[in-house]
Amino acid sequence: MTYAPSHISPSASDLTAAIDKNALWSVDRAASPLIGTAIHNGHALRDEVAAIMGLDAAGRLREEDPFTAYAIRDVPNRIIFHRSRFEIDLNRDTEGAVYLRPDQAWGLDIWAQRPEDALVRRSLDVHAAYYAMLHQMLSAIAAEHGQFVLLDIHSYNHRRNGPDADPTPEADAPQINIGTISMDRARWAHVVDPFMDSLRGFSFRGQPMDVRENIAFEGRGEQTRFVHANFPDSGCAIAIEFKKFFMDEWTGEPDIEALEAMRAMITASLPVLLDSLKASA
Repeated sequence: MTYAPSHISPSASDLTAAIDKNALWSVDRAASPLIGTAIHNGHALRDEVAAIMGLDAAGRLREEDPFTAYAIRDVPNRIIFHRSRFEIDLNRDTEGAVYLRPDQAWGLDIWAQRPEDALVRRSLDVHAAYYAMLHQMLSAIAAEHGQFVLLDIHSYNHRRNGPDADPTPEADAPQINIGTISMDRARWAHVVDPFMDSLRGFSFRGQPMDVRENIAFEGRGEQTRFVHANFPDSGCAIAIEFKKFFMDEWTGEPDIEALEAMRAMITASLPVLLDSLKASA
């Protein structure tokens, strides 16, 4: 499939909709076995965390996954987390979900003062509440449809040495990295392989998408692990890391055409995923 721009560009409100400061996450529930999540999309901090945060907004944004919520706009069931991963990282287990040391967070000096234990506990309460909500939602979808696919959408930096330095070599940085290490790969091959083929069949700016498995990341995050541990027979969670070709990772400026393509890729894969699930029913 060759991507052609829609000429109806997303507005600023489409990409960065205003979120209430107290919001934790948003859920859209549909009668479908397909779920998309953007758990690192958020940038907000609750007041007590912001008060002792030493890392500025630009530094946080560089390690967050902005615009990933836009990529899943057409997935029937959607979960978007609105808090920054620097408040609580839902994709790490409870031992590492609050970054306390630079070695837990790309060497960054995050805090102006070390968080008190009570603050950390309140952040971990959010982590626990999220996974309780996710379990309830996925249980209902599994009961309704038998099986489900969760697309766990993330992004990653490839210009860590600076905006003018050479990027990560392409051999180590596919445009789309599919992480499958936590799943029973043989069991879910009938879902994962057609999904990857669908993405590879997408042409953007005259080039096919470079889609590879377990190269830059292996899908070792907490969310996919949670799905496969709790729904071993019914849940296929695919960790998807888009290289930040859709934005400038140093300024935060989005590439609108690339974002539209990213969304279109995911949208085009949905019928493929549904057919794969039906074939195994």
